[in-house]
Amino acid sequence: MTRQVCANSRLPQAVAARIAHVVSISGAHDLRPLLRTQMNADFRLELDMAQAESPALLIPVEGTRVTVWVGADERPEFVRQSTLLANIWTGLGADMAQVKEPVRHHFDVIDGLRDPDSALTRCLLG
Repeated sequence: MTRQVCANSRLPQAVAARIAHVVSISGAHDLRPLLRTQMNADFRLELDMAQAESPALLIPVEGTRVTVWVGADERPEFVRQSTLLANIWTGLGADMAQVKEPVRHHFDVIDGLRDPDSALTRCLLG
């Protein structure tokens, strides 16, 4: 979803204007590292495409409210990617927040969405 709040998003303006808050959960915000993985045999990413579609390399819509949410026990790359976007977009005019949820990893970080009173659900709805 962070890609959709970049200044060069393909969303119609009327739709983009309705986005009040983006919560990126364990996001991949810079796709270039994927070029060096075995998964790229399936993805078939090339450098120009990875650069063009990486939110961390793009400009956010001014004032966009974004929370990057990641489990503190995730693989270091997911934590790095969340921190990367939070740092870069803060300097580019986005209203950024970062949460590293303790004792969560890539496969259970979304579990909070089952609980209407969880911190993740409150963040998403609030």
